[in-house]
Amino acid sequence: MRLSGAPARQRPGTIRITGRGYWAGESVPLAGRHAGLGPGRGRRQQAGDSRAPLRAARDTFDALGADAWAERARRELRAAGERSGRPAPRALDLLAPQELHIARLAARGLTNREIGQQLYLSQRTVRNHLYRIFPKLGITSRTELAAVVGAAPDSM
Repeated sequence: MRLSGAPARQRPGTIRITGRGYWAGESVPLAGRHAGLGPGRGRRQQAGDSRAPLRAARDTFDALGADAWAERARRELRAAGERSGRPAPRALDLLAPQELHIARLAARGLTNREIGQQLYLSQRTVRNHLYRIFPKLGITSRTELAAVVGAAPDSM
C-alpha cells in the first residue's frame, strides 16, 4: 500500500491510497487535511493549535497502517513540543504470513480439513498453527478469531 499526495485532479489536503489491499483506491481527506494543517501552523508559532489535527492524523494513519505518514505526523508532533511514542503493534502484525492466511480462512468458517486441503497441509499442522495463533491474538475461540480478523482490512 502506498499513499500519494494530492494530484491536480484531487482536492488539496487529501491522501489517495494506491497499490493493492482493502483501502486501495480510497481517498482519505480527513487525515490529509489534518496532516496538512500541522506543519504550517507550527511554523507560524501556533504549535498548540497544530497538535490536535496532528494527533488525529497520526491516529488515522496508524489505523490505516500507513506507517510512513504516521511517522511524519509523529515528527511534526515532536516539533510542536509533544511526545508521541510508537504505536503498539497491531495483533495481526504479530502473525507470520502463513498463520495470517490460516487465521483468515478459519475466520471465514472453514474447518481444519478444508483449510488443509486448500493449503496442502495436514489437519494436524493447521490445528498446530491455530494453537499458536490464539495466544498471539489473545483469544480462545474461532468466534473471537472471526471478530479480530473480520475487523481488520484484508490485504490479500
